[in-house]
Amino acid sequence: MGSRGIVGRGTWMDMVARRIVERDESLGRDTSLMRVESGLGASGIPHIGSLSDAVRAYGVALALRDSGHRSELIAFSDDMDGLRRVPAGLPDWLSGHIGEPVSRIPDPFGCHGSYGDHMSSLLTEALDELGVEYVHESGARMYKSGALLPQARAILSRAGEVGEIIRETTGQEKFTRSLPFFAVCERCGRIYTTVATGYDPSTDTVTYECVGARIGGRWVPGCGHRGEVKLSSGEGKLSWKVELAARWAALDVRFEAYGKDLEDSIRVNDRVSDEVLGFPHPYHVRYELFLDRSGRKISKSTGNVVTPQAWLRYGTKRSLVLLMFKRIVGTRYVSLEDIPKYVDEYDRLEDLYFGGGGGQDAARLRGLYEYVNFLRPPPAPDVHVPYRLLAELGRAAPEEGAVEFVLERLRRYRMVREATPGLIERIEKARRWALEVEGRAPEYVPTREEAEAMLELASALRSTEDPAAIQNAAFEAARRRGMEPASLFRALYRALIGADSGPRFSSYALDVGRERVASVLEEAARRALGGPEPAPPSAPPGPRA
Repeated sequence: MGSRGIVGRGTWMDMVARRIVERDESLGRDTSLMRVESGLGASGIPHIGSLSDAVRAYGVALALRDSGHRSELIAFSDDMDGLRRVPAGLPDWLSGHIGEPVSRIPDPFGCHGSYGDHMSSLLTEALDELGVEYVHESGARMYKSGALLPQARAILSRAGEVGEIIRETTGQEKFTRSLPFFAVCERCGRIYTTVATGYDPSTDTVTYECVGARIGGRWVPGCGHRGEVKLSSGEGKLSWKVELAARWAALDVRFEAYGKDLEDSIRVNDRVSDEVLGFPHPYHVRYELFLDRSGRKISKSTGNVVTPQAWLRYGTKRSLVLLMFKRIVGTRYVSLEDIPKYVDEYDRLEDLYFGGGGGQDAARLRGLYEYVNFLRPPPAPDVHVPYRLLAELGRAAPEEGAVEFVLERLRRYRMVREATPGLIERIEKARRWALEVEGRAPEYVPTREEAEAMLELASALRSTEDPAAIQNAAFEAARRRGMEPASLFRALYRALIGADSGPRFSSYALDVGRERVASVLEEAARRALGGPEPAPPSAPPGPRA
C-alpha cells in the first residue's frame, strides 16, 4: 500500500494485482510465480482489441512484479480452432477450408507454415515491437505434446457432469447429448463438423461421427465418416466451453481478463475449473469491447479493423500502449483518426512526470506514465511538438527533404533546437498520417464569438499573403468582439492543431497554406454556429497594410 491509501503506483493494474495476490493467499496457494494469460486469436486478422488483451495482461504482470512477485505472461495462440468464416479481403479459396483447424490451412500470403501461424505472428510481432515480454504457447503444440492430456481425460471422464454444468449455466443442452470435444475428421480434415459420441478411458480414445454443423452462419455438411481418435494424438481439441479451464489448470494461470461477449463461456469454464479439475479459476476482470466510430464492434470478418501495424505506421509505440492502459472498463471507440490525441496525451504525461503538477491525480498519472513505459521510463523527456502541427507541416512539405522542411520551420518558430531521433520519427509518422489517413480537424467547438472571429479571419486569409496583415487581422477580429487576443489565439490553435499554443499564426498559415487554414477555421465555426455554410459576420474588415 502506498501513501495516502494509494495501492502501488495508483493505477487499475496495481489494484488488480493486489486483488490477485490477496485471493491466492486466501486460497493458500504458492504466490512465488503468478502467471497471467491472454488468448491470441489465430482465425483472422488481429486488431487492436486482440492486442489489448495481451498488453493489458502484461500490465497486470508488471504490477505483480512491482508488488514483489515473479510473474509472466502466457500468450496462447488458439490455432486448433476451426476457420468459421473468411475475413474480409482474404482470397475466396479459403472458403473451401471452413471448419478446418487454422494450423492446418495453407498461409494465403505464402510466408508462414499455416494460416494460423501467419495470423498469430501478426500479434506476436506487434508484441515484440512494443517490447512486451511473454511466453508463447500454441494450442496445436499443447494438444500434440500431451500438455493438456490430464485435463482432457478428467473432463471427458466426467462428461455427464460437465454437460449439466453447461446446461445449468447457459441453457445449452448440446453437451448433455455429446462430449465437449471435437475430433479432426480423418477423412475430410474438418474439426467442427464432428460430434464426439463416446470416450473409453481404457484405450484413451474418443469415437466421433462427421455429421456437419452450422459454422459462421451457414451449414457445412459432414462427410459421414465414423471413426475414433487417441487423445494423445493431438487430432482433436476440447470445446471452447471447457478448454479455458483445461489451459488454466495445465499452465497454473492466476489471472485472465475477458470481453463481455465471452461472459457465459467464462462462467462455464470457472465452474469446470473449480468443480471438475479442482483448480481454483483465475481472478478475472471484464472489459468492454473496442468499437469503431460508428459504434460497431471491431470484427475480423467484417473488415472494420484497426490493426496494430496500421497504428504503428502513424503513431508511436507509447501512444498505442497508452490507449490500452488508460483504463480497462468502459466502451472504447478507436480509429486511426484518434492517433494525434493519444500521441499528445502521452507528451502531457511525460511533461507531468518530469516537470511536476497534476494536482490530486498526480500519483496515478505518474504511475500510468511508468506503466506505459513498462516500468522503465526514459532518463529525460523527448522534444514535444503537437502531432497535428507536424502533420500539417508534413502535408505541405515537398516529397524530397520533407523532414528537413518541417525541422527548418520548427527551428524558425523557436519550438525546437535539436532534431532528436524521436522527433524525426514523429515527423515521418505524422506526415504519413496527414497524407494517407486524411484525418478530420480537431473537434474543438468554439464559442459564438470565437466562431465569428474565425470566419472573419478565414476571409482575411483568402485576401492577403502579407504576414503582417494576417497577424493584424487576428488582433482586429478579437478586438471587434471584446476578446483578449490571447484567448482567440488559444481557440485558433485548438481548432487547427489541437493544442493551446503554437507558432506565430501568420507564419503557420503561410507555411501550411492559407486556403487550408481558412477551411479548417470555417469547419470549426460551423460546429459552433450550425448550418452547412454560416454567413460571415456583418461588415468584415479588409486586411490592413
